[in-house]
Amino acid sequence: MPRRFSCLATLALLVSAPGLAQEAAGPHEMHQRHHDSAAYMAALDDPARDEYQKPDEVVRTLALREGETVADIGSGTGYFTLRLARAVGESGRVYAVDVSPDMVRHLNRRLRDEGVRNVVTVLCEPDDPLLPDASVDRFVIVDVWHHIEGHPAYLEKLKRMLRPGGQVVHIDFQKRDTPVGPPTSEKIARSDLVEEMEAAGFRLSAEHDFLPYQYFLVFVLP
Repeated sequence: MPRRFSCLATLALLVSAPGLAQEAAGPHEMHQRHHDSAAYMAALDDPARDEYQKPDEVVRTLALREGETVADIGSGTGYFTLRLARAVGESGRVYAVDVSPDMVRHLNRRLRDEGVRNVVTVLCEPDDPLLPDASVDRFVIVDVWHHIEGHPAYLEKLKRMLRPGGQVVHIDFQKRDTPVGPPTSEKIARSDLVEEMEAAGFRLSAEHDFLPYQYFLVFVLP
């Protein structure tokens, strides 16, 4: 059965980031806190995360165009969702996709309170984003792929949902000891990710190396 991959799981990214209230917690203890939605929500939006995740630089590097449709897989509290929404403008759309009802409700409230109108939240299945075919220009998958099982079948769904010329953007932790992130045993090596994407018919079209603990890969269909 596929693992629940909500961006809740990305608190693992924050296990020992400077400034977190849970500094004394070890990586494995923090990795388990995805069971506590409130703790994850607070940690996902902690300003300390910006120091290594560099979200604004990531979004600038994507060079999104006005009017694009982007799917944020494992959208969580909207950490990337809201930045993506600003980048695609009022004529664009962001699908905020998550398996956690708590996260979806939290983001719905946030979108309402902040007056954001170009985001559509999607309560998805662990093995299916539940988006229409040929509806997405770019999938953005940050710190989530190592929580999704059944990658080949999931990628076949993404291929159907992509528009011609679309991209799948992967940002995830390098498979080595890092001060943030899940245990090394749970990380996916860059080479393994490239291999599985190529096996599914994707081609690596760009790579960015400014993130200290993560790889940043952009894939397209030939």
